[in-house]
Amino acid sequence: MNRRTLALSAVAGLLAPVITACGGQDGGSAGATIVVGTTDRFTATKEAPAPLDPAYTYDTNSWNLLRQTVQTLMIEPKGEGSPVPEAAERCDFTDHGDERYACTLRKDLQFADGEKITSAVVKSSIERSLHIDADTGVAALLNTIDTIETPSDREIVFHLKTADATFPFKLTTPVAGIVSSKHYDPDKLRDGFAVDGSGPYTFNAAVKGDTVTEVTYTKNPSYKGSLTVNNDRVVVRVYNDTNAMGAAIDKGDIDVMIRTMSPAQIKKLDAGTDAKVDLVEMPGLEIRYLGFDTDAPVIRTKAVRQAMAQLVDREALVAKVYGTQAEPLYSLVPATLAGHSNSFFNKYGDPNVARARDLLTRAGVATPVKLTLHYTTDHYGSATKEEFEILSEQLRASGLFDVTIQGTPWSAFSPAERKGAYGVYGMGWFPDFPDADNFVAPFLDKDNFLNSPYSNKDIQRTLIPETRRQPDRIQAAGTLARIQDTVAEDVPVLPLWQGKQYVAARDDVTGVAYAINSSSVLQLWELGRGLSG
Repeated sequence: MNRRTLALSAVAGLLAPVITACGGQDGGSAGATIVVGTTDRFTATKEAPAPLDPAYTYDTNSWNLLRQTVQTLMIEPKGEGSPVPEAAERCDFTDHGDERYACTLRKDLQFADGEKITSAVVKSSIERSLHIDADTGVAALLNTIDTIETPSDREIVFHLKTADATFPFKLTTPVAGIVSSKHYDPDKLRDGFAVDGSGPYTFNAAVKGDTVTEVTYTKNPSYKGSLTVNNDRVVVRVYNDTNAMGAAIDKGDIDVMIRTMSPAQIKKLDAGTDAKVDLVEMPGLEIRYLGFDTDAPVIRTKAVRQAMAQLVDREALVAKVYGTQAEPLYSLVPATLAGHSNSFFNKYGDPNVARARDLLTRAGVATPVKLTLHYTTDHYGSATKEEFEILSEQLRASGLFDVTIQGTPWSAFSPAERKGAYGVYGMGWFPDFPDADNFVAPFLDKDNFLNSPYSNKDIQRTLIPETRRQPDRIQAAGTLARIQDTVAEDVPVLPLWQGKQYVAARDDVTGVAYAINSSSVLQLWELGRGLSG
């Protein structure tokens, strides 16, 4: 029978899976290859020739390819919660100020090719990311590290510049991945699509031109870590569009569909009309937002950005494009995380043309303001174009803005955004880890991943460090609210909505409820074969 599996929020900030199904999702067996379909694109370009180097890449799609092969000291647990040791045997803060973090590696840890992994290898891997300091901004995740010492072959100690209660989470991310100097030069990026590591799988990519068409993951017999691998091989197959991917699962060419299904596909599967394909709904922390180059002439004046915040109708946008698959968002921090505050609603309330006009008039801004909304055509799903058509209609209907939209493939869109080519642009954020800090610092800190010119010294020097000094993350809520209120006032970004996430699978695949966690981390090792319903 068709089932729908739900993973629901138990309390704010704690996401725990709850399964409603005819049979268990666990206990699958290894054996035949599991084939996973995706519409995510993996392309090497002149501007971005090293899309799978841990020291460079900073998008969920590529990180999910890396996580299966490149091992980290820590890892997010299967059922959510605090990070647990992975390549490490144990890790702990060893002082009262959360500024000294010590790990002991597992015994006999090695790469898939047999090369021994010592604490010196881990140290050089992390220092490589910091040294290369790629323009993607990914190294900023490690910017609280001051020095690293290796007292023995299995011990590694991180001395931090300032207290950082989120540091264990940062060690779960691919930028802190363990790599071999045989394959990864300490001074330059590794171009192309080769990946080597010590994780649960080895990696082999099929490439056509400059784009990955398929990745084969084979169980790594040398793997030592905390994960149980429930299959021998997984193939990730890339499709050009959601229709082609949907046809493939209907025919049995693939077993699982992940990112990104269209809203129409999700609605159809949710209706339960397909007896062989089951839809799994999971808690999600994905957000979408408009970003601004605050130095661009068209939106340099804060009142222009505030007027847009006053006009955007999130309720209508979500209802028309995503239905029940998303919810309006009035902050950078998702509503399900501790520290969330509805700062944008508190400041702007419901959409109001008169208030928007008053903002522009008092700032001496002539109307209509002419601007272009830029979006990527192939990174966040097929509904993105419709979303931007509706956003532009909302702004134009006010009579205060003259808006056009422009779509660009991600391979060109991403580097152009970092170079400041767009005044206003649409982006999504899938968190590096499930903590409010990760919805604040990457956007507002000095080395932010958007390369935004917006800079608030109080946030950077005082408020962000203050939140990180709180081991009890609920105690950071007051400071986080001050940050969110400042964002609502200055509008360097404009949050739009928070999404749910879905996986579809044929009914003989087990472990699907854990295939993606709340941070959108792909966990292929959870998939197996067996009776599941």
